[in-house]
Amino acid sequence: MSIEAELRAENARWERGERAVFKVLPYYLLAAGALITLAQPLWDQPVPYAPMLGLTAATVLWLLWFHTLHPAWHDNTPLMAFYYAGVIALAFGLVAIAPWFGFFTFAGYAMAFEYLRGRWRYVGTVATATVASMSYVGGFANIVHENLWWGWVALSAIVSVLAGAFSYFAEMADRRNANQKQALVELHEANVKLEAALEENAGLHAQLLVQAREAGVLDERQRMAREIHDTLAQGLAGILTQLQAAEQTADVPATWHRHVTNAMNLARESLTEARETVHAVEPSMLADARLPDAISDVTRRWSEVNRIDAVLTTTGDPRPMHADVEVTLLRTAQEALANVAKHAKASRVGLTLSYMEDLVTLDVRDDGVGFEANVKRANGSANGGFGLTGMRQRVQRLAGRLEIESEPGGGTAISASVPAIPAGGPK
Repeated sequence: MSIEAELRAENARWERGERAVFKVLPYYLLAAGALITLAQPLWDQPVPYAPMLGLTAATVLWLLWFHTLHPAWHDNTPLMAFYYAGVIALAFGLVAIAPWFGFFTFAGYAMAFEYLRGRWRYVGTVATATVASMSYVGGFANIVHENLWWGWVALSAIVSVLAGAFSYFAEMADRRNANQKQALVELHEANVKLEAALEENAGLHAQLLVQAREAGVLDERQRMAREIHDTLAQGLAGILTQLQAAEQTADVPATWHRHVTNAMNLARESLTEARETVHAVEPSMLADARLPDAISDVTRRWSEVNRIDAVLTTTGDPRPMHADVEVTLLRTAQEALANVAKHAKASRVGLTLSYMEDLVTLDVRDDGVGFEANVKRANGSANGGFGLTGMRQRVQRLAGRLEIESEPGGGTAISASVPAIPAGGPK
């Protein structure tokens, strides 16, 4: 059980005990006064039995009718004020007849606090204290015969002040109790809302896990598709190109041998790249060299195979970058060069790798035939074929940007910019 629930249960037990005592207290005090009064003849003190028993019976009936039998009336402040006035009047009569009924007057303090509101509580307290003081000086008859009027008034004033002070502290305690109950209610409501929110969050968490799992699967599929395109597809296309060239130059042994050698080298490289893709490791070119050297090596070998002049220029301060940054730029260079070989019919290609403070940029420019950059392709995309789409996805995955500029007869320029995440930095 929570602390909040324990406090609520403890308060409920205290309230039930207080209500039970309050219900029977007037009857016990009235009975105590009646019994002591009836025993007075044993001490040779006369007792007016008829008025005493009559008033006692009337008080019991008054208590039963208002205090016990009709609890629904207790919230009717004017009616209960009338009831309280009747109780004080009956108590005055009883104390006037027999001072021992002063016991009963103590119930008046509790009933004033329970049934009266605001300043009327203190009026009831003063009235009760006045009647109780009458019993302290021996009853109304003693006041008259012994001329104790001023003593009765002074004693009533003292008792009223004391009783008023106790009533004030009781009222403060009651307010604190009410505030505590309200706080517990608000705490319970907050706990209920919190539990509902936790249940909702648990559902959202489960939903997010499903979405994250699906996104992870999709991301892995896209990664594999990009890697297969950048390795196997490009390698097979290069091999096919070299074999076709060899077929066309079969009568020239030296040229035929060069194309076959290129095809074999491409096959070996593609096999190596395919194995690394399956094991999700970085390209072998980056395992043994820095990014500028790896792109330079790719550019040199591509130039030798395709007989097209290609030059890499590096600017800025070359420094080790995060593996994802270097792989993205290397794959971008490979794909851009592959596109030049397949489509551009270029005679020259220039690559620029720029290291800046916050960005690393790779620009690839050729003097080929170009194309309409915004025209939709056969796959329905306005961003080029799968190669260009794969480049764009790689770059955007690192919160980078890929820009393509081209026009028929004007060559093509591709610019990839990614954040300069240092080696060992967050992914």
